[in-house]
Amino acid sequence: MFSIMHSASVIGVEGKSISVEVDISSGLPQVSVVGLPDPAVRESVERVRAALKNSGFTFPMDRITVNLAPADLRKEGTAFDLAIAAGILAASGQLDSGLLEGALLIGELSLNGGIKPVTGVLAMLEQAKRMRIRRVLLPIANRKEAAWISGIQIFALSHLHELKPKSGYATYWDQFNDTSEMDHSIPESDPGEQSPDREDFADIIGQHQAKRAMLIAAAGKHNILLCGPPGTGKTMMIRRLPGILPPLTEQEALEVTKIYSVAGKLPEGTNGLIDRPPFRAPHHSTSSGGLIGGGSIPKPGEVTLAHRGILFLDELPEFPRMVLELLRQPLEDRIVSIARARATVRFPANIMLAASYNPCPCGYYGHDYGEKRCTCSAPAIARYRSKLSGPLLDRLDLHIEVPRPVSFEKPGNESGCSTAELRGKVAAARFIQLERNRKWGAMTNGELFGEGLRKTAMLKPDAHKLLENAFQILGISMRAYDRLLKLARTIADIENSDSVEAEHVAEAIQYRRMDARIT
Repeated sequence: MFSIMHSASVIGVEGKSISVEVDISSGLPQVSVVGLPDPAVRESVERVRAALKNSGFTFPMDRITVNLAPADLRKEGTAFDLAIAAGILAASGQLDSGLLEGALLIGELSLNGGIKPVTGVLAMLEQAKRMRIRRVLLPIANRKEAAWISGIQIFALSHLHELKPKSGYATYWDQFNDTSEMDHSIPESDPGEQSPDREDFADIIGQHQAKRAMLIAAAGKHNILLCGPPGTGKTMMIRRLPGILPPLTEQEALEVTKIYSVAGKLPEGTNGLIDRPPFRAPHHSTSSGGLIGGGSIPKPGEVTLAHRGILFLDELPEFPRMVLELLRQPLEDRIVSIARARATVRFPANIMLAASYNPCPCGYYGHDYGEKRCTCSAPAIARYRSKLSGPLLDRLDLHIEVPRPVSFEKPGNESGCSTAELRGKVAAARFIQLERNRKWGAMTNGELFGEGLRKTAMLKPDAHKLLENAFQILGISMRAYDRLLKLARTIADIENSDSVEAEHVAEAIQYRRMDARIT
């Protein structure tokens, strides 16, 4: 007696189709699971045995072999439980296998037969759609997430006994076989869930240049580095940065939600889709695996969890230099590649990096005021700053000094500096960029490179001359040159200028003036 069921696994953040083959033959009662299963998959035998008995089925007292194909791919997790149980039922004649033909089964079983949620459902269903599978049986707790994949019939189960024909099995299929009316548009965010105006830029005293830099960074998706003594508002400003970013498009939201689904970090109480740019702020004690991702079977790290959003690294020099250097590839290529013996896994990492740090270990170098003066020795300052390498700084578009405010001016009295006003300016600049950059495969200026960057810059002659002078006199690298060009293009977009003028280049240059001081 033989049966085949279809299930799925996740490699990186992409789904992988898995065939669950079950053979029942005469012999001593035993169950063998083959096909490179991990311990969680091997343990599924005992979960399936108890779940079948407690759901009114009979567990066959024969020799049972379960093969998970392809056999050369390592299988992990508990998502195969439901497919293994259904395969055993079909092979033993307790279930009509025709009813499950062409269906995908994913779900973890509890000992009483309940079907528990699993991670990575969105990635699995995307793979199912590519494989032209049109029916999916999954845990009821995963249904909201699964509903965002159109063209697939979703059958949400809460207990294994719902597979029994006498429990109205056929009626159950009919009840859920129409998803054509399902709305797959992104609903308006509930202000009570995530209001971007709860923390307003208008609350910040002074810091006009830093606020301007925040506007430019958000408008063009540029990486930004803030330097200043303690208590000047560096962290405060960066934590307000998500509030001025536009919401994610439907495609971006699906990408982000898929990542969080794989990582098991989908927020509870939502409609199943993350529609705001993520904001991740890992502690400086985070390991390289925690930041970039890793493991024997690679899992996404903080960089990938910040995909399409912001990665905030506070107190940047406190991170180990080895960890910081790992950011080079994702900042340049917008992906993370993790090589293992069996395969190389790629994670998306289209992030905007926002970082802050003090100028020295005590925090007051160059910013003495009152009784607070720098107490650090020159070697201590050199060691502190040496963690920020030149190649890493080259990849940070804006380097901004955040000095102590000169006065206690009343917050909120600055025209054009509230979160709502800045968000409007960002949206206008992003619209200009999207229309112009679309043919180069970029949504923002920060994503442009090569010919696309040169063609869209449209430098006036005097602006080009100023940029060339900066390249020669300041001794900046070609990468920094391109970053300056992107910055100038974004500044021109904010000012609604078709071409890049000399004043746009001049403003961009001043945002790179800390290069020599840091290195």
